Amino acid sequence: MNAAVEDVNSDPSVLGGRKLVLSTHDSNYSGFLGIIGGLQFMETDTVAIIGPQDSGMAHILSHLANELHVPMLSFTALDPSLSSLQYPYFVQTAPNDLFQVTAIADMISYFSYKEVVAIYTDDEQHRGTMIALGDKLAERRCRISYKAVLSPAGLANRSEITNELVKVSMMESRVIIVHTYAVIGRKVFDLARELKMTGRGYVWIATSWLSTVMESTPLFGEDAKSIQGVITFRPHTPDSKRKTAFLSRWDRISNGSIGLNAYGLYAYDTVWTIANAVKVFLDRGGNISFTNKPNLDGLGHGKLNLGALSMFDGGSQLLDNILRTNMTGLTGKVAFGPDKFVFRPAFDILNIVLKGYTRIGYWSNYSGLSVVPPEILYTRQPNRSGSSQLLDRVVWPDRVSFKAFVSKDETTNEIHGYCIDIFLAAINLLPYAVPHKFVLFGDGHKNPSYSELVFDAVVGDVAIVTDRTKIVDFTQPYIESGLVVVAPARKLNSSAWTFLRPFTPLMWAVTGALFLIVGVVIWILEHRINDEFRGPPKKQLITILWFGFSTMFFAHRENTTSTLGRMVLIIWLFVVLIITSSYTASLTSILTVQQLAPSIRGIDSLITSNDRIGFQVGSFAENYLSNELNIAKSRLVPLGSPEEYADALERGRVAAVVDERPYVDLFLSDYCMFQVVGREFTKSGWGFALPRDSPLATDMSTAIIALSENGELQKIHNKWLNTRACGQPSSEDSDQLQLKSFWGLFLLCGIACFFALLIYFSLMVRKFKRYFPYISEPSTPSSSKSIRIKRFLSFVDEKEEESKNKLKRKRLEMLSRGSGEDHQSPNGSRRTNSGTTDQDRHNGNIYFC
Repeated sequence: MNAAVEDVNSDPSVLGGRKLVLSTHDSNYSGFLGIIGGLQFMETDTVAIIGPQDSGMAHILSHLANELHVPMLSFTALDPSLSSLQYPYFVQTAPNDLFQVTAIADMISYFSYKEVVAIYTDDEQHRGTMIALGDKLAERRCRISYKAVLSPAGLANRSEITNELVKVSMMESRVIIVHTYAVIGRKVFDLARELKMTGRGYVWIATSWLSTVMESTPLFGEDAKSIQGVITFRPHTPDSKRKTAFLSRWDRISNGSIGLNAYGLYAYDTVWTIANAVKVFLDRGGNISFTNKPNLDGLGHGKLNLGALSMFDGGSQLLDNILRTNMTGLTGKVAFGPDKFVFRPAFDILNIVLKGYTRIGYWSNYSGLSVVPPEILYTRQPNRSGSSQLLDRVVWPDRVSFKAFVSKDETTNEIHGYCIDIFLAAINLLPYAVPHKFVLFGDGHKNPSYSELVFDAVVGDVAIVTDRTKIVDFTQPYIESGLVVVAPARKLNSSAWTFLRPFTPLMWAVTGALFLIVGVVIWILEHRINDEFRGPPKKQLITILWFGFSTMFFAHRENTTSTLGRMVLIIWLFVVLIITSSYTASLTSILTVQQLAPSIRGIDSLITSNDRIGFQVGSFAENYLSNELNIAKSRLVPLGSPEEYADALERGRVAAVVDERPYVDLFLSDYCMFQVVGREFTKSGWGFALPRDSPLATDMSTAIIALSENGELQKIHNKWLNTRACGQPSSEDSDQLQLKSFWGLFLLCGIACFFALLIYFSLMVRKFKRYFPYISEPSTPSSSKSIRIKRFLSFVDEKEEESKNKLKRKRLEMLSRGSGEDHQSPNGSRRTNSGTTDQDRHNGNIYFC
């Protein structure tokens, strides 16, 4: 806006030497400060106001503009309701949101989506736009199935946004429209990525806030990853030399600190709109004057001085000049149509891709969707026919399911698949040529409905059902088909080594090691005092192994006599009890229980329940479930791809999926955690559909039978539909008992063994020290240490009774060496060989060692 004011004032032909003055007021997103700012401007005899920035303030300040006849122009307050007759002095100088939601509704209809989810901020800036979106979708027989309402900008936090996104993820529709402020919108996409909601199966559409962010401050790194594949809108501004020159100038003005988005261009043109309107006003003899309003005379007291507010006498004429503007600006032609609308509003439709975006088309109120720029279409007659509504290819999650049957190679543009190969093989067996051309049916983004198909012949996955046989002739079925129920289920195959499944290999290894460790610990604790743990080395090794592993069955025959040994054994037997009980329960479950989704055993139990049922879009399953089995349509959930099947079953959106057998076989080959339950409850097949009474039907049927007899039919089946068996390790692992489930018990047992051994060896060292002083010392210290260790180990290995007897004998030998010798006592008495002193005998005391 400052650049525009500078350009206006530098051109004397505009205001004839007068200067345009731009005063600014920052309300800091405060409604109260916005009102005060508006009043302050009105006190200074203002002829026009640019702003406010948001629609909430515009609704309030427009009443002030109406009262004082001051035109108010805004390029960001774009609530559709602000264009009503209630606000004659409020002018939106950028395309208001009514046109943007019309563009969104047209695109939703283009991709044949019927329901969307809206995420928006609950304030005047966004609430009115969502109401308009609902109206425009209803006109196209679409609807908003769920509204995720967020608090205004300063109040919305991560927790609130996460809670709403979780609710959105549970909705049937995966088409999500985000209309909010940039700061909240970026949080929405960041959290959606954390919740894995930005991948396959989701379609995200953002209003123009996202394109504004990307052009002002480009996103990199994790922020950029969060918005990959998102569709967004941008007000269309045609390219021109003037626009290019200003963009170059902008780089110098901003010093590269911020990019220039479309609303910046509208801001520039808004200033020029006012300047040209004032020029016309002055050229026609208009006089800028103000008149105090009589009804405000009594409000002059106080600091606000509302009595100073005055009405702009030429306000209505200036407003008329603004609405009659007809000039060319940076945004193209600047003019206003009926109801103060921007002349021929248009939007660019952008698809976010790596490191930026690509434009996939345009929208204008003149010709709707197109891949041709609006300014070119303006030179032609308006055309809103279905064939003219076009967009380029969109890079977002593929919604076409089961491509093995019929699909198009995007590189070669060839049509191929299982059904195509069978058709071509059958055609080649006919005795005459059949010219043909394959034309894909559907938009390439969702499964088509065959009831809407007009054809000469249909080659594809078309089931032969009663309703269809009334209007077409089918060939001989080339593959059997029937409806089956898929639920979160699996059945483990038995084998010769099934008994090993309850434990993981690590669990088996640790458990076996503990049996050995406990056997060794008990042997150490019992070896000196228990004869059952003594004997030759071979016998002792066998005893350790036998005792350790026999505790598994509580069949150990050796008794434990030590307190420490009994303590360790009690704890270990408790651990063994838990392990064996868990093993028995797990093995019983593996051998006898087929783990299925709760209460789902087939179509019969599914009918009697109230569970939601998924079906493939375009399949006859929907009509069969509804019309033949009388299942309420509210329980039926349309799904479009194997990924959606798996996601719906895992998240619990549906209890089961009902689909035709060929689809299910392909699905289960990739998703082993699901399984067919119950019986196949319809019998049909797939055939090629031909017009009634077509002679080709009989010949093609004969050819299909020939293909079956010569084995070609099976070869084609193996080529395209040779489903691989599910790997079992992942399913087994989910049932196996992990080491982490028992580490607490094992730790308790290990601690008990450690402390028992610690106490035991402490006692042994103490006893050994009592015995050691009576042993003669060797001559050198080095030999002393080794001899001590050997004697200690020998001491530990000896039976306790033998150690005691040795100790007694050693003491007696030492006493006997000193017998017969007299020793002088400290008090002068003499000790005899018997060990008594003269004093002792005098006192009548006799001492024995």
